[in-house]
Amino acid sequence: MTKRDYYEILGVPRNATQEEIKRAYRRLALKYHPDRNPGDKEAEEKFKEAAEAYSVLGDPQKRATYDRYGHEGLRGEGFTGFTGFESSLFEEFADILGSFFGFGDFFTSGERRRRHSPRRGQDLIMEMEITLEEAAFGIEKEINLHRHELCPTCRGRGLEPGTRPSACPVCQGRGQVRSQHGFVIITRTCSHCGGTGEIISTPCRECQGKGLVKRKKLLKIRIPAGIEEGARLRIEGEGEPGEREGLEGDLYLIIRTKPHEFFTRNGNNLYCEIPISITQAALGASIEIPTLDGNSEIIKIPPGTQTGETFKIKGKGIKDIRGHGRGDLIVQVVVKTPTNLSKEQKALLRELAKHFGEDPDSVDRRIVSKYKSKVN
Repeated sequence: MTKRDYYEILGVPRNATQEEIKRAYRRLALKYHPDRNPGDKEAEEKFKEAAEAYSVLGDPQKRATYDRYGHEGLRGEGFTGFTGFESSLFEEFADILGSFFGFGDFFTSGERRRRHSPRRGQDLIMEMEITLEEAAFGIEKEINLHRHELCPTCRGRGLEPGTRPSACPVCQGRGQVRSQHGFVIITRTCSHCGGTGEIISTPCRECQGKGLVKRKKLLKIRIPAGIEEGARLRIEGEGEPGEREGLEGDLYLIIRTKPHEFFTRNGNNLYCEIPISITQAALGASIEIPTLDGNSEIIKIPPGTQTGETFKIKGKGIKDIRGHGRGDLIVQVVVKTPTNLSKEQKALLRELAKHFGEDPDSVDRRIVSKYKSKVN
């Protein structure tokens, strides 16, 4: 089923600010929360739909991917939709709603389990430009991938070896802070420790406590024969590292094909234009046609060929990526009019025109007369 546009779900324009997106989501979350609409399946679905939209638009990085590639691009980042309370962007409002409706303890314990459980790393998206020949026949390419890797000194913990984290002085290790406004108690994720309840008092000297270091990696990628413009290749495990020993994300390569100086592609067929002279078009000729694999083919131009006529060379197109044979090469001829004629050449053409009953120095009204006769 086609997914609705996230901006449409939240009722905000595409240029909305993050604050406007947050306010729109909070309004919908309060309106459709299941505790306010017990037994209402439609309200529950709208609540989940709004949460999914906010989990994307509330994250600047995911929002940029969505704006450029739509829902398809989010699949490249490992996003499969909003389920339960897995979105970290949703946790702040889950706390507010939990306190308001009286089940704050449930969210507290659930968040602690999530924040201390393994988390899969982010997927990476790159574009790769290849030639038409490489797309047609396949090739092995090398790419330099710049990404984060776990710090080898602290193994991703961010701590100087031999030290331990300290309890957060703001939330006293709970990962949350509470504030009371009248009779409403609001629980929020602690911004000082990010909800972990811990802070790094002695950060690792190599990664400055981040747990990650920037590295360059050389990857060899096999481009399959027949790959199309815009296709995506998934390289498993070559994305960002996971948190707390979580799995690595994947790398997605989006294929872009450079324009070719002679051939164009449509599906598995190749197309090209070949100029021929007036005499070749009138008398017929054999023409040598280059092919993408570097060889050539001979096609016969029959006498009386008109500009724009096409000829097919079977099996000289693009190999089907699924192995279903190979496309064709479609050749379109364009009759080329001679220029810079000598006096002798002009005299010969005038003589030829007389044989055809033509007078190049007078107005030819035959086309207009033919059209008028059809109208009348």
